Amino acid sequence: MCRRLLLVLLAALLASCQSSAPTDQTTDTRMDWWREARFGLFLHWGLYAVPAGEWEGNTNYGEWILTSAQIPVDTYEEFVPQFNPVDFDAEAWVLAAKSAGMKYIVITSKHHDGFALYDSAVSDYDIMATPFQRDIMKELAEACERHGLRMCWYHSIMDWHHPDYLPRRGWEDRSAEGADYDRYVEYMFAQVTELLTNYGPIGVMWFDGEWEGTWNHDYGQRLYDLCRELQPDVIVNNRVDKGRGGMAGMDTGPGFAGDFGTPEQEIPATGMPGMDWESCMTMNAHWGYNKNNDAAYKSSTDLLRKLVDISSKGGNFLLNVGPTAAGSFPQLSLDRLQAMGAWMDVNGEAIHGTSASPFADLPWGRCTMKQEGEVTQLYLHVFDWPEDGRLVVPGIGNHVVKAQLLAAPEVRFAALELEGNIVLRMLPEAAPDQHVSVIKLTVEGAPVIFESPKIVAAADELVSEMEVRLEVASKDLSIRFTVDGSIPTVDALLYTGTLRLMQTTTLKARCFFQGEPVSPTVSRLFQKVEPHAPVQIYTSTPGLNLRVYSGKWEDLPDFNTLTASESSTIKTIGLPNGPSPEHQARVLSGFIKLPASGLYNFQLSSDDGSELFLHGESVIDHGGLHGTTAKLGTMALAEGLHPIRIEWFNKTGGATLQLRISQDGAAWMDIPSDWLVH
Repeated sequence: MCRRLLLVLLAALLASCQSSAPTDQTTDTRMDWWREARFGLFLHWGLYAVPAGEWEGNTNYGEWILTSAQIPVDTYEEFVPQFNPVDFDAEAWVLAAKSAGMKYIVITSKHHDGFALYDSAVSDYDIMATPFQRDIMKELAEACERHGLRMCWYHSIMDWHHPDYLPRRGWEDRSAEGADYDRYVEYMFAQVTELLTNYGPIGVMWFDGEWEGTWNHDYGQRLYDLCRELQPDVIVNNRVDKGRGGMAGMDTGPGFAGDFGTPEQEIPATGMPGMDWESCMTMNAHWGYNKNNDAAYKSSTDLLRKLVDISSKGGNFLLNVGPTAAGSFPQLSLDRLQAMGAWMDVNGEAIHGTSASPFADLPWGRCTMKQEGEVTQLYLHVFDWPEDGRLVVPGIGNHVVKAQLLAAPEVRFAALELEGNIVLRMLPEAAPDQHVSVIKLTVEGAPVIFESPKIVAAADELVSEMEVRLEVASKDLSIRFTVDGSIPTVDALLYTGTLRLMQTTTLKARCFFQGEPVSPTVSRLFQKVEPHAPVQIYTSTPGLNLRVYSGKWEDLPDFNTLTASESSTIKTIGLPNGPSPEHQARVLSGFIKLPASGLYNFQLSSDDGSELFLHGESVIDHGGLHGTTAKLGTMALAEGLHPIRIEWFNKTGGATLQLRISQDGAAWMDIPSDWLVH
């Protein structure tokens, strides 16, 4: 193993010497193709396709079956000689994606089970150990090149198979003695080097499994840098680092590596303005193939409307298929890809290359848009076709050039501009498309949308002063505001930049167009508060008190009724390296020493429940059973020592505990160890 690893690293060094240095091109240039694509295919495929979701009578497993069914590693390895995907056809897979209107493919080069679908020089636990003995990644990369799709890799940071990966699963009996996590990281970096050296240009490195405590920001930044050194144009998702706040998928603050956010199995309610993001989602209940869950498939209409919804919010849709162990796509997956492709053949221009809707909300559907020279194309995706033949596009100040159906471009509509609305009349009696009907509305200039301004501030309280911004998307609108509680008129103060509030203030704002009010008034009360006074203690010791409890809970227990199984002192807020603590609760208590008075924001991330107390008051209640998610809380605190208490519990599965801090809207940071005493 060591000799093979050395050979790979030497090959990578030689390749980097022969390739050009990272370019100076901007992130925008690097991301252009991905933003234009909007739609990609996710493929979860590996040894887990052999049991196909079934183990010892339970039929609800997926790609996590090794750990979900608690299969010993040596037993799981018995799937290797059974994996022989004789029906695999890279050409057919790529054409199925292309016909569906997809522009890129992301496939599991290695999932959490550690098995590689390609010929890896640093591992014998790969496709060449199976009866198939063909490099699947090579065949797919070549097929993508032939048909104009981008080849992208999903690669797991977590590895349940490798002897040096830590932590072990809580149920495992494999000893961790002699395991060296840094040695595992070296191995994983070598595999990434292979994937970015041997298969031509790669569009995206899509990492996952970063949430366990052994992975940290330093590893993540180094891995990101390695990817960019090997292929300067490659795009890397945010799961390379530790910034992701749970399944919502977006980084919880600045300073983390990664080019885009990754919401999983959900669509952000309002999108992520100004940020790149991609929702990944399954067609059915699992990522990997499950032979028993066909009834869980989403309908073609549902999937198309999800694609439209995501595009209308400025995101990408990465839609998953779990191939069978034989190497074919399940027929129900093919049916949906074909239905989506038929719709995209007609309406693809309303998805590819579009940007987010200028409208905050539309009662009948969604909107995507393209700005082309002196006009804007507004693609109106109609979910609920109007029965009276009239479609109202509300709150818009542009003049109409033309309106037509994408399904029948020769059909034009009368367009009436009426009191800030556009009314399209004489629509067909029935919806032209059973899934989503698209009207292409061409208007003069950039969109002028009559919406209320947004009042943007770090909190509703201030200690000394507060920075506040007023924002609106349409540059043709002006914002006028008041600080005395009155309704803004055309004579009110004109917003030209950041406001600084230094006392209790009711801020009201409203948008105007050509001297006329065109939006409701928005209001926000900012309250000046006195910070909590610090406490005085005579002596202190570094770190926080830690008490550990054992038990099975669905929510945070009443610790007053429990007896700790162990107690100690810890220097930082978090969980120790090693096996994930299961059926366990922890209480951290002591004091936090703040360097200055101000309004402090706290971010508590946990899996499962947790709660933060300051001065005995609950600041963040994050109780209950859930995966890794983050919640925010705020308190005004004076310089000095403040009592702090963190309660946490975990039932089973992954375990996370992290507390970050930000003062007066500054960048988030981990709490320094010298701030914690008891």
